[in-house]
Amino acid sequence: MLIAASQTTRAGKDEREVRALWVVRTSLISPDAVEQMIKRAVDGGFNTLIVQVRGRGDAYYRSRWEPRAETLAEQKESFDPLGLVTGEAHRAGLTVHAWLNTSLVANMDELPKSRNHPIYEHPEWLMVPRSLAAKLFVMDPRDPKYLAEIVSYSKGDRSQLEGLYLSPALPAVKEHIYSIWMDVLEKYDVDGMHFDYVRYPNTGFDYSRTSLDRFRAAVEKTLGEGERRVLASIFERDPLVYVNAFPDRYAQFQRDQVTEIVERIHYGVKKRKPKVVISAAVFANDDDAFNNRFQDWKLWLRHGLIDAVCPMAYTPDTDTFRKQITVAVGNASGREVWAGIGAYRIPPESSIEKIRISRELGARGFVLFSYDSLVRHSENNPADDYIEKIKQSVLGNERKP
Repeated sequence: MLIAASQTTRAGKDEREVRALWVVRTSLISPDAVEQMIKRAVDGGFNTLIVQVRGRGDAYYRSRWEPRAETLAEQKESFDPLGLVTGEAHRAGLTVHAWLNTSLVANMDELPKSRNHPIYEHPEWLMVPRSLAAKLFVMDPRDPKYLAEIVSYSKGDRSQLEGLYLSPALPAVKEHIYSIWMDVLEKYDVDGMHFDYVRYPNTGFDYSRTSLDRFRAAVEKTLGEGERRVLASIFERDPLVYVNAFPDRYAQFQRDQVTEIVERIHYGVKKRKPKVVISAAVFANDDDAFNNRFQDWKLWLRHGLIDAVCPMAYTPDTDTFRKQITVAVGNASGREVWAGIGAYRIPPESSIEKIRISRELGARGFVLFSYDSLVRHSENNPADDYIEKIKQSVLGNERKP
């Protein structure tokens, strides 16, 4: 019954509750892993897969722009993870969304091996931390020390950083990200495309030369001649003078850079395939997203730049979860809210409770993070099959698709 219902809804407007799994790229490394993942999703009562096909500036699909993922090295070149997922999942009645990490492009401890990776081909694209701004402003990005400085800083800030980020303030980065999205869209029969890491890591970034230069150019248009001369003279010895003088404007400048990526991709996707759903995983704490990550997802919803928002409400605390999903639903502006649930860090009973709360609050669906962690949990606790517990409690006959 699940498969028949799902196949019917793919043809037209999908009115189902979205019952999704975030599928991390580690579950796409072989045909057997893909087929097993699809079977588990169908058996578990899920109807949507959000599969990570760009993890760290690499590709789990046939990419025109970035290197094939290193974890696929033992597989035949003919193995195309996204191609296999879309074909097999659609035959099973599941919808497929291609999940692409936007700004995060490399882990800090194990740098990419391929010299075709963006961090080697374009080190000038990387975000620069504030503490290195003056030093790297005058350094040639092609100097190996440039990348080394950023990597060294990142390793010392693990509590705040997941790795190396590309700066959305660079027009070339915007073009690169856009090209990646259009490449996937045009090659694959995906039902949706999913933003992740479409943000800055924290307020300590980005102070790269291009970002500082572009902000200076924008600010100078609004200054009187005297103020312009004074700031220009200081800039020669302190490239942070403009951002220090206008911190709120710089914060908005950074938000605008992220939004410009989302907006351009929105129009590119809808022009080519209007029915493809654009969604985004966002920080569930809206103040944190806006002020510290420069991720203005409420604006994206108001302007219709995304079709669905997935607040990553990974908190174990039920009251906090309820508040975060309430904010998202209240700001949906007619778009969909899929509640992101941190199943990796909570027992099945807590996930079940949060699924029920998201339904009560009017969310159109939920996404569990992640398929991979649920499988590991079940393998380590055979008597406590996570997916089976969710199915029995909230994905059985309680609410049919």
